[in-house]
Amino acid sequence: MIQGKRFLPKNHAAARYASGVPKTAENSTKRTPSEAYSARHLQVLEGLEAVRKRPGMYIGSTDSRGLMHCAWEIIDNAVDEALEGYAKNIGVTLYADGSLEVTDDGRGIPVDEVPGTGASGVEVVYTKLHAGGKFGGGSYSASGGLHGVGASVVNALSERLEVEVRREGKAWAMSFMRGEPGVFTDRGATLRPDAPFTPFADSDEPSELRVVGKGNKKITGTKVRFWADPEIFPDGTAFHYPELIERVREKAFLVPGLHIHVRDERPASVPTSAAALAEQPAPVEEDFLFAGGVVDFVDYLAKDAPVTGVMHLAGAGEFAETVQALDPETGHLKPQDVVRHCAVDIALRWGTGYETVEESFVNIVATPKGGTHLTGFEQGLLKAMRAQIEAKSRTLKIGAKEPKIEKDDVLAGMTAVITVSFPEPQFEGQTKEILGTSPIRGIVAKVVEEEFTKILTSTKRDTKTENQRLLEKVVAEMRARVAARTQKEISRRKNALETSTLPAKLADCRSEDVKRTELFIVEGDSALGTAKLARNSEFQALLPIRGKILNVQKASPADILKNAEVSAIIQVVGAGSGRTFDIEAARYGKVIFMTDADVDGAHIRTLLLTLFFRYMRPLVEAGRVYAAVPPLHRVEVAGSGKREREYIYTYSDAELHQVLARLSKEGKHYKEPIQRYKGLGEMDADQLAETTMDPAHRTLRRISMDDVAALNYAEETFELLMGSDVAPRKDFIVEGAASISRDQIDA
Repeated sequence: MIQGKRFLPKNHAAARYASGVPKTAENSTKRTPSEAYSARHLQVLEGLEAVRKRPGMYIGSTDSRGLMHCAWEIIDNAVDEALEGYAKNIGVTLYADGSLEVTDDGRGIPVDEVPGTGASGVEVVYTKLHAGGKFGGGSYSASGGLHGVGASVVNALSERLEVEVRREGKAWAMSFMRGEPGVFTDRGATLRPDAPFTPFADSDEPSELRVVGKGNKKITGTKVRFWADPEIFPDGTAFHYPELIERVREKAFLVPGLHIHVRDERPASVPTSAAALAEQPAPVEEDFLFAGGVVDFVDYLAKDAPVTGVMHLAGAGEFAETVQALDPETGHLKPQDVVRHCAVDIALRWGTGYETVEESFVNIVATPKGGTHLTGFEQGLLKAMRAQIEAKSRTLKIGAKEPKIEKDDVLAGMTAVITVSFPEPQFEGQTKEILGTSPIRGIVAKVVEEEFTKILTSTKRDTKTENQRLLEKVVAEMRARVAARTQKEISRRKNALETSTLPAKLADCRSEDVKRTELFIVEGDSALGTAKLARNSEFQALLPIRGKILNVQKASPADILKNAEVSAIIQVVGAGSGRTFDIEAARYGKVIFMTDADVDGAHIRTLLLTLFFRYMRPLVEAGRVYAAVPPLHRVEVAGSGKREREYIYTYSDAELHQVLARLSKEGKHYKEPIQRYKGLGEMDADQLAETTMDPAHRTLRRISMDDVAALNYAEETFELLMGSDVAPRKDFIVEGAASISRDQIDA
């Protein structure tokens, strides 16, 4: 079917262009932009055409993974009936011709006419996108199907699809070819997708829903069989039996009491003769039925020796949200505030191993990439575990300086199944791999924290013993993590010292904990001498630089490598430069520029910022680059009587005037003249430590870029102030000169 086409005369320029006539100088010069792209180029894909045009949007891909997704859509529809309590048995059959059939004993798809459509419920479900009983109409309290596209998408991508519904004492049937309803000539036992097909002639009339049998009114259910379309799926695409079995087993675990029978009739290999066909093994059949739910599931998944038994955490919560609901009076959607009920069902245990196994589900649909429910589970688990370990720190012999328990420490060796059930969850995409409903995180976190805390504080003898083993395991994981990181830091620092020949003028620190260590880049050797006495050599390292370093904004890479000061800084940071910069290899947690509080110091700080922004930018983006803020003045307040002498540091002229005015008002005397620091070297070691280097008293300015706008602004600013083009910089200085007074210039 051609849609959006408009037929034009043969001599029309647009017609020649649309029909593929090569452009000539004549017709190319006469064509205008509006003729090159106009409304005739727009197409509107109706119904299932959009699915066939872009199948990857609905099933992820057109390989075996996408074909398996088609199977899940049909199987999940049957499981939804079981989840609501209407189905007890599901059958899945893989036929030798490559088709797949799913049967259930649920309520059966409605066969009566859908109001306003003139079509039966079966036809609407399998031919209309966004149609079904899972949009909040009350048919399903919680289901895996949400978008109303699963069955219709499978139909659109099938060469043939057969539906049989048992309801009201009758068996109803309908056939489709590539999404279009009609009649195949082979209605016997052997069905073929290439059989002659007759579509229903008049699409304005209700399509035929055939009655193919009669029986007991109490027998209900649905049977769906489809053949994947070779025009969509490449040759060799087939259903993957092991993956099917794993998925079916999951469903049986998650719906206790549901019996699922799987039968694979496909030959193990392609027979080349009648004798070879006779030698083919019998069909493979497997049955799944579990009564223990998620507890049995965890037992099945866990492979290592247990540290604890399986713990069952269950609870519920509610949240409010605004949804679009269909108004029966107007037939249109309108916003409606609803309260959702979320049920949480979790089982977990710890083993002696180190691998973490987490399986998460929403309305029994697997979410392999997690989402808000998994985040909430880990958040609640970590909070409860930290609280118990802190409460029993003496018993567990945890020192005051030992780090906090982290998520990886708790998850090591854990096997968990996390399931939540609530109406109309919000997934990220049709493939439903990630849950996006935000309130679920808080609900799950609260349930996990409360229920897990009850278990950890249990007074039962066996449970207390298991809890003690679990806490000891988690603490051991924390210590092993810290030890491994320390060893890595020692190895990295050793390699850097042996291979990089760090500058002799570097006064390194003793600590190897990158989170604590600080590198002060100090202006001048005179300031270095004072800083050595003022620093805490445990975690503060010093690197002096001589004067103003190279302006890397307008220097070539060769000049940068030749520059001793720049090379020394890059070597000491230890993470490379440019594209090869690896922030994980940085030897210090903070890099602090400590320059004099004058114009030259500001210039040096700008040159250092240019170097880090241009060649070590990840450090700046991570907020690990700082500028020290040394004081400008020291005011010595005279003591009297029992009052001791007081020293007040100020960081600007305005602050100094405010301090002096306050002292005069309070009747306090201060020593004249006021001490003005021209450089860091003029300060005593105790003064430098107290004002600039001691983390308890100092002030640091963090250099940060929080967003793209800041990054763009920084790029423009560095190019303007430090780049090779002099004229824009001169204009900037001239334009801003009027706003600068002589008193603001330290000259």
